[in-house]
Parts: sequence; structure tokens; C-alpha cells
Amino acid sequence: MEAYTSFAKVYDQFMDNVPYEEWAQYLHGVLERHGIRDGLVLELGCGTGTMTEFLAGYGYDMIGVDCSEEMLDAAMEKREASGHDILYLLQDMREFELYGTVRAVVSVCDSINYILEEEELEQVFRLVNNYLDPGGIFLFDFNTEYKYREVLGSRTIAEDREDCSFIWDNYYYEEEGINEYELTLFIRAEKEGRTSGTEFAYPGEELFRRFRETHFQKGYTLEEIKRILQSAGMEYLAAYDGDTKGVPHMQSERIYVIAREHGKKVQK
Repeated sequence: MEAYTSFAKVYDQFMDNVPYEEWAQYLHGVLERHGIRDGLVLELGCGTGTMTEFLAGYGYDMIGVDCSEEMLDAAMEKREASGHDILYLLQDMREFELYGTVRAVVSVCDSINYILEEEELEQVFRLVNNYLDPGGIFLFDFNTEYKYREVLGSRTIAEDREDCSFIWDNYYYEEEGINEYELTLFIRAEKEGRTSGTEFAYPGEELFRRFRETHFQKGYTLEEIKRILQSAGMEYLAAYDGDTKGVPHMQSERIYVIAREHGKKVQK
């Protein structure tokens, strides 16, 4: 079942507790420390474009890539409201294409974890290396194997909102290192009076439609990420714990990684 179709309709509502502005400030600070204060920046797995918009606000010329048409529809609505000149591309990050190189690539909100095979993740990293300027920076985060095994595990999470609710049934398959979550969504439909067989909806009655999606993510360790980056020809620079921004540890749930383009000659 394809992910981020129905969920795209309510994604931003359920993510309203995510500190996007704080994350964007952190990303901007890292890019600045590497001399990237403007120019073309690509976001892989941009989703509804919240982070893309924040980075555009810092003055970067943003490109957003995502494989969900529904998520990009929401991103383009934000672009229309903000007036930012953002290019959105409907592409799979495993085979994305650009017209030229960019100064930096970012990927947040565990988009990397949706790549389930190491060979495919290596291909993503190779493409990033290919489309980066000489010495360009790749900044991304990932959920750790520890988080899927110990924090999410096999549990059910539910949340009820005025216009939508969800039930998240999580399963972690330790041997394969794969996390599966079945998402059942209840989204308020348009209020309307109609007769359908024996069912009658009174005018003004609140109706909710049910949707289901299944998502799969791969749990990685930092050592695995380092090895795959090296195999892809990139230069690993540093990693930071997602919460403390300090040194990653055995119980880090999210880790930020900074890598650099390798192999291109800098034009003098």
C-alpha cells in the first residue's frame, strides 16, 4: 500500500508538535559553518515543504524532491502563500535527477529510513555526491535501530483531534531490522445530507472517512551509515545526537550526519 497518500491530507496537523523552526535554525547554522550561506540547496524527501519553506526564508534557492504527489500538492499550496521561488520535483530519491549541481543537500524527518536496502541507500548517497558542488555538504538525519527496537517496538499509539484521528500499530522485526507501522486515519468529511441505501446522513452531521496506509522503515546504526557513505564515495565528517546535538551514544534515537562531496576537482 502506497504511503503518504491519505496521510498527506492531515500530515501537518499531526506534526504540529515538531520543532521545525528550531531544526531549520540548526541546519542553517551547520551550513553556515561550512561556508554555505546562499545558493542552491536540495531537500530530499521534502514532504509538505515545511522545512523547505524555512530554509527558503534563510535565503537559499530551494529545490524539493518527494515521491508523494499528495505531499507535494500541500507543499505547493505553501509556496503560493509564501511567494518563495521553490522548485518541487516529483521524484524517487533513489533515482532523482537535477539539471546541475547544488551547494548542499539536506534530508530530515527520517526520510533516509524509508530506504530499506543498503544497496539502494548507497545509490542515494552516490546520487547526492554526483549532484553536489565540489566540497558540497550533505546534512541528513535518521532514526536509529535502538529507537525502533526499544522505543517504538510493538506498540499502539493513538491520537484524537477535532478534525482527524489516527491509530498507529507499530511492529519491529529485529532480524530484518525493519519497522512497520499500520496507520488507520479517520478524517472528517464534508458535511452534507445524502441518502445511500439504508444509510442517511442528516444535514450538519459530522462524518468521518477511514483511510489505511502501511509504512516501512529500516533501522540503521551510525557505523552502518558511515560504511555506506564511504562505499558511495562520500567523505564522512561528523555526527550529532538529535536531541542534545552532542556526541551520539548507544541510546540516541535520532542522529544528524554531516558528509562532504568527494571526487570532484575544485575549479581555481
